[in-house]
Amino acid sequence: MNSHIRNVAVVAHIDHGKTTLLDAVLRQSGIFRENEHVERRVMDSNDLERERGITIFSKHTAVMHGDTKINFVDTPGHADFSGEVERVLAMVNGVLLLVDASEGPMPQTRFVLKKSMEMHLKPIVVINKIDRPTARCTEVLDMVLDLFIELGADENQIDYPVVYASALQGTAKMRMDDPDVDLDPLFDTIISHIPAPLGDPTSPFLLQVATLEYSDYLGKMGCGRILQGSIKPGDTIAQLLNVDPEAARDAGDTILKPERRTGKITRVFGYQGMKRVDLAEGFAGDIVLMVGLEDPNIGDTLGDLVATTTPLPAVEIGLPTLSMNFMANTSPFAGRDGKFVTMRKIRERLDRELKTNVSLRVEETEAPDSLKVSGRGELHLSILIETMRREGYELAISRPRVITRNIDNEVHEPIEYLCLDLQEEYVGTMMEEVGRRRGEIMNMVNYGTGLVRIEYYVPTRGLIGLRSVLLNSTRGTGIMSHRYERYEKWRGAIADRSRGVLVAQEHGRSTGYAINKLQERSTFFIAPGVECYEGMIIGENSRPDDMVVNISREKKLTNMRASGSDDNIMLTPPREFSLEQALEFIGDDELVEVTPAFIRLRKRFLSHEDRVRAGKVAASLAESA
Repeated sequence: MNSHIRNVAVVAHIDHGKTTLLDAVLRQSGIFRENEHVERRVMDSNDLERERGITIFSKHTAVMHGDTKINFVDTPGHADFSGEVERVLAMVNGVLLLVDASEGPMPQTRFVLKKSMEMHLKPIVVINKIDRPTARCTEVLDMVLDLFIELGADENQIDYPVVYASALQGTAKMRMDDPDVDLDPLFDTIISHIPAPLGDPTSPFLLQVATLEYSDYLGKMGCGRILQGSIKPGDTIAQLLNVDPEAARDAGDTILKPERRTGKITRVFGYQGMKRVDLAEGFAGDIVLMVGLEDPNIGDTLGDLVATTTPLPAVEIGLPTLSMNFMANTSPFAGRDGKFVTMRKIRERLDRELKTNVSLRVEETEAPDSLKVSGRGELHLSILIETMRREGYELAISRPRVITRNIDNEVHEPIEYLCLDLQEEYVGTMMEEVGRRRGEIMNMVNYGTGLVRIEYYVPTRGLIGLRSVLLNSTRGTGIMSHRYERYEKWRGAIADRSRGVLVAQEHGRSTGYAINKLQERSTFFIAPGVECYEGMIIGENSRPDDMVVNISREKKLTNMRASGSDDNIMLTPPREFSLEQALEFIGDDELVEVTPAFIRLRKRFLSHEDRVRAGKVAASLAESA
């Protein structure tokens, strides 16, 4: 046992203050110089994390408190990135469970707590944001206790300490009437309640890879907690490859033996604040990053050449629930602003993503210019698409589809727990909408302050597009959270988009005159002066059918002028789509064209004749089925 080390993960629902708390931890631990300029939410180093205000990738940092080194792991709070949470918990001995003093436990709070309890980790409950005017610490603490009991906490887990904190102010205390000073009460609680990592430093080396990092200069690196023994640069170790759980299930009674490799460790890194530092040697309990392994993967067992013969139990990552087809961009504008436009380049980029994104799956399809990419949710996949777009890739994306399973000769689909926090006046509208999406209401709580919480079990496909509906229906005040729950029998058809689209008839630039003539019965996605191509979706029709329109139409010029016909036209501002909104909007016969500069909507078949022909083929196939 290394008594001078504590390994702890910070887990919570999205926006409950994990990254903000670690900001304060780093500042008060003396990591930064007094005159050093430090960005807020310094742990969210990725551009997308900063823009969206969410943590996407788990990260490590280490600080000293007295003689004790505390390794912190910052984890994502969004359910789509729960794969990041599942694998890093194997590296720690305890968790800081942050709960918002106003919102209380939320869907992801339940998920991360359940996972940590299954791994018998010691919890510390941190009631955060106690400085908010709407804080209700006593009630929230009771809700946390109820959650622990509901999840079957044992005697050790339910005997958890409680710390009251304001991450924004950088203060923590053990009782609400204590003075607000600094985070020392939190540090002291971690040291006194989180057990030191077990492991004999004199035993043969043993480690299981929990996270991966990739460097263009150092290659793929494996990270994990040393379970026993020690490791230093120059050591030669055994690498037992993790057996894929899916492959093991497919094998049935056949025993799959793990592949064994040997590798020479060239560098060993530890963490100090925000930096990786070279270690002369890492010992049991240390979280280390190793260079020199041949293609390490999550769950691989690393150990002594002689003593390591049996792999450690596999780290199971939740299976994907949603898929999209990634295709080469075939629009007339392909290659205008992207550097990587071929399917070969897209395939190489996705293969590289698989090296670190363990929740992702990439499969070939019948079409040579299309790949099926599966992930944990819409946000999980859209983050990947946005990242590729910023790197210079052009691609076309199909509509998201849920991944079904055949169980006992019946189709089963993924079901998610959905939590809506709404103002009372919007409850009826949203209940009708979720009911239309095959949602099953489980609970409704009216807090008596004008706020209502409704809990559902709803099919994953019913969540596609729901966030946009929620924001529009509640004027931006509604809050939606969800998490994957289980697979259930197919719940039946869900009504598709009720309105058709406007499709450009030919290549040309949109004119204000053409838009003005159509805007009374349509909603446009483009402004005047935008270059369009045949088959490009430029707006939404007020009727269920699609309408092909001449968006380049101009007013005929004559030498006659008339009062009232030459007034300035008034155009409604176009509706702009984010990437997620575009993916939610499109139908089965439509695609999202993604380039570094533009997000466009288009028909799968650009020619009107091709679309008519494809529609007839689909109708005949449906009749024969």
